[in-house]
Parts: sequence; structure tokens; C-alpha cells
Amino acid sequence: MTMLTVDAYPAPSLGFRRTPLERNGLHRLFAAAVVSDQFRTTLLREPERALASGYLGQTFTLTDQEKKVIESVRAENLTDFAQKVNRALKMI
Repeated sequence: MTMLTVDAYPAPSLGFRRTPLERNGLHRLFAAAVVSDQFRTTLLREPERALASGYLGQTFTLTDQEKKVIESVRAENLTDFAQKVNRALKMI
């Protein structure tokens, strides 16, 4: 019997590219925006306040670059916001 094995090596970190674990703050931010109308509205209208206030008493662990991008993006809805944030972070 032949056994198939796969060797997995972590991808090298280049610039902004981070592992999913390191992006936990972004994941939590968008999860909060999905489940809470109030947080989503604040994030879209006043992103600085949304980041400072956090969600349910917890702040988001974000890099300075992520914070700057989130604070600078303006969008009418969460889909547009997420696309713009994603595009901006890919360019870093």
C-alpha cells in the first residue's frame, strides 16, 4: 500500500502579508460589523470612533497600517467597505 503525504511549509512573510492568525483583529472587526447594525453604522460613518470604542467592550488588535486604512475608507455599505479595505491593504 502506498501512502500519500504532503509536506507543508509556511509561506514567507513579505511586507504586509500576514497569517490568518495575525489577521484576527480584522476578522473580529468585520464579524462585529456583520452581526451588529449599530456597530456597522458607526464603522461606516465614524470609523475612528468604531475602532476606539470596540465592540462589546473589546477593542480590535490592528496594525497601524490597518487602522489608517480603515479610518480613511469611506463607503455606503459593508460590502463596498470590505472591498476597499482589502484593495488598500493589498497595495501596502
